[in-house]
Amino acid sequence: MAVPKRKVSKARRDKRRNSHWKLAIPGVVACPKCGEPRLPHRVCKACGYYNGREVIAVEAK
Repeated sequence: MAVPKRKVSKARRDKRRNSHWKLAIPGVVACPKCGEPRLPHRVCKACGYYNGREVIAVEAK
């Protein structure tokens, strides 16, 4: 039966475990209509356009 010969230290254990919990940065793209940064496959909050057509009406500032 395979048994560890020595105790795994807390530092070594934590180094192994820490890479699984990192957050990924969301992919932000520029809106083709107005150029504002937005998330892909979502309506632009600045102009209200998605896929080349107006989906929501946004009031002008």
